[in-house]
Amino acid sequence: QVQLDESGGGLVQAGGSLRISCAASRRTSSINGMGWFRQPPGKDREHVATIIWSGGTTYYADSVKGRFTISRDNAENTMYLQMNSLKPEDTAVYFCAVGTGRTVLLTPDRANAYNYWGRGTQVTVSS
Repeated sequence: QVQLDESGGGLVQAGGSLRISCAASRRTSSINGMGWFRQPPGKDREHVATIIWSGGTTYYADSVKGRFTISRDNAENTMYLQMNSLKPEDTAVYFCAVGTGRTVLLTPDRANAYNYWGRGTQVTVSS
């Protein structure tokens, strides 16, 4: 079992920056990939970014490329999402997810590739 604890969400003005974190309770040797998904109000959950734990390959949704950066700290079992140039359409609940199987290596943008999820942290961008 992997427990995930997100933090760092909040309210920010458009054009501003925010960094959210996800701490995993379990040793990262069992994790193949960690990702961020978000769910805007009234919309479906969507992929934001993924980092493959071994090697550090990253994947981003087109909507956040060039603005968001995903990173990890192996020693702290923690993943980060640095969000710059935030827009009102980035407003959403952001969820951290972990994939321990091979599926996350093949389809890192699919929610069903992840088997553990955090409770989410709210990010609100005001115009």
